[in-house]
Amino acid sequence: MERVPTVSGTTNLIDILDRVLDKGLVIAGDIRVSLANVELLTVRIRLLVCSVDKAEEIGLNWWKHDPNLTTPIQPAAPIARFGEVPGRARVAASNRVARASAPRKSSAAKSSTRRK
Repeated sequence: MERVPTVSGTTNLIDILDRVLDKGLVIAGDIRVSLANVELLTVRIRLLVCSVDKAEEIGLNWWKHDPNLTTPIQPAAPIARFGEVPGRARVAASNRVARASAPRKSSAAKSSTRRK
């Protein structure tokens, strides 16, 4: 069965999105929360919804120069296994363990060597 397009007074979602992306839509507003004339919170909302072509036409192209969007992502460092200490911290930890396990001179032995 073939669908025949009909003309009606309603518009569908695709028509609305097409119009918004073609022309653009701006939403602006402020929300302020105050207590006893002391401003606690201010939220300023400025929203522009349009297509990339329309944005470039009106002079918006911040995404071309944003380093988070233009630089390649560096690979993450390998994750240490549970209990494993990476790099220099591992060397420092092993030095602390070695110092703690080394035999210590008693205080009597130290005082006798000083008197001589």
